[in-house]
Amino acid sequence: MPTRLSAAILLASLAIANPVQSQNVAPAAAVPAGPQLSYADLADLALAAPVAAHLRIRGADRLDAREAPNTAPGFHRFLVEAEVVALIRGEGGLAPQVSYLVDLPDDSRGHPARLRRREEVLVLARRVPSRPAELRLAAPDAQLPYAPATAERLRAILRDAMAAGAPPRISGIGRAFHVPGSLPGESETQIFLQAADGRPISLSILRRPGERPRWSVALSEIVDEAAAPPAPDTLLWYRLACTLPPRLPPQSLSEASAEEARAIQADYRVVMDGLGPCRRTRARR
Repeated sequence: MPTRLSAAILLASLAIANPVQSQNVAPAAAVPAGPQLSYADLADLALAAPVAAHLRIRGADRLDAREAPNTAPGFHRFLVEAEVVALIRGEGGLAPQVSYLVDLPDDSRGHPARLRRREEVLVLARRVPSRPAELRLAAPDAQLPYAPATAERLRAILRDAMAAGAPPRISGIGRAFHVPGSLPGESETQIFLQAADGRPISLSILRRPGERPRWSVALSEIVDEAAAPPAPDTLLWYRLACTLPPRLPPQSLSEASAEEARAIQADYRVVMDGLGPCRRTRARR
């Protein structure tokens, strides 16, 4: 069980490591368990966290108002000590036992939450500099109830993100061009995207007489017109569906005529409809 002395040490270390964050710990949202979390929810958490681990709780000490003065109403702060069951992500490894702070909502009767000994959780976190056995959650709600399905989906997201040629983060939208074909109803639209790693990314939308519009995405300068759109709940789908705006910005259409701009926006709508909504069940902070 954590001691008051260990609580004071951890609070002090967090203040040194990141004064702003340690003085303003936002409350955790009521996170749905396991399979109720959407792909986008897990990807949001996983891709922002250098450490992902499956932990088994050894003890949790609820801090009082003096030790956690900025805890939001309806929440209590806990100092958690846990043993590492499995390290899912974490370059350089992790100490066998770790500690961290988490704010948890009170139950429906206003009683503080309970973290039971040997309860298993998934955490997405960052290391505390110079303190190898201490973690800081990557988001207020980055402690998740452990479920095998959640852990496997988390592993899949991180595996895809670390693979060679993984889809990069979209940082903006470049120019868009529309070229009519030689037949009525035939055309091609190409929309260039900006990637965080500088890679060329483009969307291509083809229209043929008597056929439904087809679209594809290229992660290089080579465009494969036969490529299928990304499947839902994949990393490429997430990068597009959870980043692209509902409509193209005006600057992307600056070189297009009014008629071309209308055609480009209609083709962009084909892409957005094909991707579908980026569903999230947790509040992003």
